Amino acid sequence: MAENAIDWDILSSYAGLVTLAATSIYAGSFGSLVPAKRKAADGTVIEDEDEDEEIPDRLSSGDAWLFPIIGSVVLFGLYLVVKYLGKEWINWFLQWYFTIVGVGSVSKPLISLVKRTIGLQRWRKFHNHKLEITSGSREVMKLSMRTPSFVLVLLGALPSILYNFGPKSTRRSALLTDILSLSFAHNALSLLKLDSFKTGCVLLSGLFIYDIWWVFGTEVMLKVATTLDVPIKLLWAKSLTFSTERGFTMLGLGDVVIPGMFVALALRYDYHRASQGSPVASFSKPYFTVALTAYVSGLLTTMTVMHVFKAGQPALLYLSPACIFSFLATAVVRGELKSAWEWSDDPESSSEKKDDDAAVAKPEVDESKEGQTAGVNGQTVIEVDGVQHPAQDKVLKRQTWRDT
Repeated sequence: MAENAIDWDILSSYAGLVTLAATSIYAGSFGSLVPAKRKAADGTVIEDEDEDEEIPDRLSSGDAWLFPIIGSVVLFGLYLVVKYLGKEWINWFLQWYFTIVGVGSVSKPLISLVKRTIGLQRWRKFHNHKLEITSGSREVMKLSMRTPSFVLVLLGALPSILYNFGPKSTRRSALLTDILSLSFAHNALSLLKLDSFKTGCVLLSGLFIYDIWWVFGTEVMLKVATTLDVPIKLLWAKSLTFSTERGFTMLGLGDVVIPGMFVALALRYDYHRASQGSPVASFSKPYFTVALTAYVSGLLTTMTVMHVFKAGQPALLYLSPACIFSFLATAVVRGELKSAWEWSDDPESSSEKKDDDAAVAKPEVDESKEGQTAGVNGQTVIEVDGVQHPAQDKVLKRQTWRDT
């Protein structure tokens, strides 16, 4: 190949990775968007009994400051384990861990995809199996699944099984690696949320320094990344025909999830601006659009520098400033910097005043009686078809499903 000829195989791998990463962030951002609850005419909230909402973990500014420190400790710990104890047992442990976690990670977006494909009305025609376990007035566990979900969970287990225990042709394949990695990224973006733009800027700034130090300053990042054989990276073959002879272009999952959390926050802020507490079907997305565009631009810059200098690059070196400046520029241009910076994506803090006002008019409830209503003398109970069954000695003897 001539020295100045365009290497279309390499360019196609870059384009493929950018597409995978951007699509993952786009889908994960909407997965993190929890629309405002619908309200009845009397103002009461209409609960959706079709699904059990998973409570997301929210990162505060304090968490953001600690994130690079904890990440450094974990990374260096893995490096020491690999260097002095060998990679075999840590890869064995992670293999089983990601096999188990992968089942839920793949099945969750698969269920969402099927639900959106057939429509919510058709989906709700299937039986909804519910399991509710309480202890006194406290809810221990609540789970509901439509009938097709059981089949989809089994299908969701296939990528993990084939990746770790399948035939040689599928084991550790790039396709299965991408399926599992994209599923992990989607769930991380849906359930791990930044509570404000301030937290996002602190997190990206800290990891900006973290990435530079561990990539350029030491061999630690490279050693760990090339030793651990786990699906926490995106791969794309360096070939227009997907031949694996030239190897793969790789993007670490952290370079998708970390800036993706910031992009998802921008989408939630756009929704907040448009909804103001009431559900809306569509809304303008200036912050989200600019943030996602900045992410793609930062990733393209990373790959350009990597291609020109023929050396791996810490992607957050380019992605962190791109995301931060995209937010600041958008907020300044729109004259919303103060309000955007002070906004908190924490439903509890935003509803404190409403709760305080409601508490004034709320009648007192005898908690002792309430506990007896929800349970049987404080015992753990399983509710089946509206009938409460005490679990003797507070030990759950069985789990019973209820069709609704």
